[in-house]
Amino acid sequence: MSFGSVVRERRTALGIGLNDFAERLGISPAYWSRIERDHEKPPRDELIERAAAILGVRMDDLFVEAQRLPPDMRKDMAKVVLAYRRMRAVNKG
Repeated sequence: MSFGSVVRERRTALGIGLNDFAERLGISPAYWSRIERDHEKPPRDELIERAAAILGVRMDDLFVEAQRLPPDMRKDMAKVVLAYRRMRAVNKG
C-alpha cells in the first residue's frame, strides 16, 4: 500500500475529514488530497511527523510507507547500515 493510501485509510477510520486534517497540518486540503491520491510524493519530514501524531501511529511506520529513513536515522547512516547487515547475517545463518 502507498503512503497516501495508508494515511487516507487511517484518517477516514478515525473520522477525520480531509479539510480538518489539512488544517491541523497547516497545509492546503488540495495539496494533501494529491498526496493521498499519490499524485504527489510523500511530504517533507515535519509533515510526516505531525501526520503520525494526529493519526496515532508510529512515526517510523509512516516513514517506512514514505520509503524514507526517519531523520534521526539518516544522521547515523553508517550505524543503520551496519545494524541492518548484522541482522541479515544472523537471520540467514
